[in-house]
Amino acid sequence: MLIRSFPAPMFATNCWVIAPAAGGECIIVDPGMPDISADIEMIIEENKLKPVAAFITHGHLDHTFSIKPLADGYDIPTYIHSEDRRFIADPSGIHGPEFIDQLKGIVFEEPLKVNEVKNGATLDLLGMQIEVIHAPGHTKGSVMFALNQEILMSGDVLFAGSIGRTDLPTGSASDMKSTLKNRVLTLSDELRVLPGHGPETTIKYERKNNPYLKELTS
Repeated sequence: MLIRSFPAPMFATNCWVIAPAAGGECIIVDPGMPDISADIEMIIEENKLKPVAAFITHGHLDHTFSIKPLADGYDIPTYIHSEDRRFIADPSGIHGPEFIDQLKGIVFEEPLKVNEVKNGATLDLLGMQIEVIHAPGHTKGSVMFALNQEILMSGDVLFAGSIGRTDLPTGSASDMKSTLKNRVLTLSDELRVLPGHGPETTIKYERKNNPYLKELTS
């Protein structure tokens, strides 16, 4: 498995490029801000990859800002949960007003090809089965993507030692608690977790060490 990441300059959001091996097809996950498309294109060229899809774990701009130039540039579809799709083109509804005030004058548009996903859907890409796990709490449309039950793209649901905040628009502490109990703790210990921010981890490690998960199992 080839896994490359690039932390976007703003908010250090992890953008992931994943392929079975160099020289093959790949997916792009959560390209953030400012426009990091040139950096991702460099990773793709260096590894002789062919993008076939882009994945968005949720609608915050630090995960979606570069999606249009990348998805349209490679003519690939973007996958995002139906609850968060609208925020690609209208981010004002999912961010606080102070954040949006900094973006005045920027015109947002969604990519030309957008596919909405729902919980339990399975996508066949890269010779893998990619399961969609709806995981509300950080946002209403937050999702995690499980690749062949080996890798979990956790977005801002689960971090190494922490979880995503729940105090922004469409976030919910009660939804997050339900997600952690019913969608995270039920996952295999062996899953390698690639989060939206910070270092990678595993479900096994987080089950034993993450205070938010330990609280639910004590």
